[in-house]
Amino acid sequence: MDPVDALEQIAFLLERDRASAFKSKAFRRAADVIRPLGADEIAARVADGRLQRTKGIGDSTARVIAQAVAGDVPEYLAALRAKAGLEPTGALSGLRAELRGDLHSHTDWTDGTTSMAVMARAAEAQGLEYLAITDHSPSLRVANGLSAERLAEELELLEVVQEGVPGIRLLSGIEVDILLDGSLDQTPEMLGRLDIVVASVHSKLRQDSREMTERMLRAIADPHTNVLGHCTGRLVEGSRGTRPQSTFDAARVFAACAEHGVAVEINSRPERQDPPDDLMRLALEAGCLFSIDTDAHAPGHLSFLDLGAARAEANGVPAERIVTTWPVDRLLEWASARR
Repeated sequence: MDPVDALEQIAFLLERDRASAFKSKAFRRAADVIRPLGADEIAARVADGRLQRTKGIGDSTARVIAQAVAGDVPEYLAALRAKAGLEPTGALSGLRAELRGDLHSHTDWTDGTTSMAVMARAAEAQGLEYLAITDHSPSLRVANGLSAERLAEELELLEVVQEGVPGIRLLSGIEVDILLDGSLDQTPEMLGRLDIVVASVHSKLRQDSREMTERMLRAIADPHTNVLGHCTGRLVEGSRGTRPQSTFDAARVFAACAEHGVAVEINSRPERQDPPDDLMRLALEAGCLFSIDTDAHAPGHLSFLDLGAARAEANGVPAERIVTTWPVDRLLEWASARR
């Protein structure tokens, strides 16, 4: 087994399991260390003991590399596969098989754990045709949100990274904060340069229902907004604990989404599962479009699409109403129609 592949698969499965980022980063760092060495040099370092003296290689990663070089599936990887109930490869089925892209992902430019290139390669490996890079906007300081200047720099990098991953289309984007007055937390000029704008509430989540409703309605009416992200802001499990959903007039909000052609995000993260089932069905009845997204902050999180697709399927959301089942040209035509 290729040792780089083994290390990256382990990192992916650790991220999928939402294990400590420290662990997954150690395996990704080891993969980066040995990637340029070549098979013969890696085997030589395993044989003479130099591998464990190589900077960036620890006991666990050295063991994985040695077992892979010997032609075996490393024990660490086999254990993670068994824990996840996964086969080494598996065909997609149902609604998940119809998903072509993901419109909500983060990189190490804000609070993601890996580079844009690593995220792009992982999305391609998941069978996606396109991935929107939607790092945070400036007011979310805890996530190192992007000023207009830093966002412009990231857009330049996106063009460079795209050249190295021709098998997937990278879309420029942002997860822009909906501010207290309903305005979007980035300059109109920069928003106008992007392919995809996901607008989300991250602050004052316990705001009065009437005020929250007006706040969301203004953001939805903004012609730059394409997707309403994790609309209730709830947390139902996970390391951050739980958080109740925000209260707002869902009927008015979803009617506005339907009127303006804004997709309601089905956020696939296990700790969010947002919107709740009853609101997903209400949005469906209102005539809304949907976007099944991972809100991935690490490559392994891209596998959460399975969970989002299963929830959408269980609630009767048809594939034709899900923008992330559309070919990229149709998607981009829809996203730019209001601008």
